[in-house]
Amino acid sequence: MRQALVIVDMQEIFFNHPQYFLFHHELLVTNINDLIKQAHLKNIPVLFIQHTDPNEESALFEGKEDWQLHKNLLVSNSDKIIKKSKWDAFYQTELLDYLKSHDIEQLIFAGAQTEFCLDTTIRAAFSLGFQKNLLFNKTHSTLDGAVLPAKDIIHHHQAIWNNRFLTVMDGEISL
Repeated sequence: MRQALVIVDMQEIFFNHPQYFLFHHELLVTNINDLIKQAHLKNIPVLFIQHTDPNEESALFEGKEDWQLHKNLLVSNSDKIIKKSKWDAFYQTELLDYLKSHDIEQLIFAGAQTEFCLDTTIRAAFSLGFQKNLLFNKTHSTLDGAVLPAKDIIHHHQAIWNNRFLTVMDGEISL
């Protein structure tokens, strides 16, 4: 089964400002880099999804420092970067066409934020026919919310996703 690693919104905004630090942000980068290394070794395409706000005043406007992919990610010249402007990485982007043209059948998800762009993209992928997807524990994160702390948001979403929209893999991160 041909796979692709899809990394959602791992941008500098989550690392430049303490109020936006993702839960366990340093471990998150380490774990995502483990996935990237393995994907590169196995010739699995790596796709970075980059939220791009059309509003010039936004911190995530294209070209601004906070908009950049996080500097510690192991981005290679062979990796694909896809810009999106909505929570769904498939909406008005080239993502679906890319996956179809490369005969991708299984997506491995990682990134941020758990309950927003990652959740929306995971569910959209399932609805578009990608129904054997994976997510490794501790490869996605979010911020504390008004109602729930980040760790509970993460746990809640993994419980909903697992064996419905994808399979949550516990233990060693190994592709």
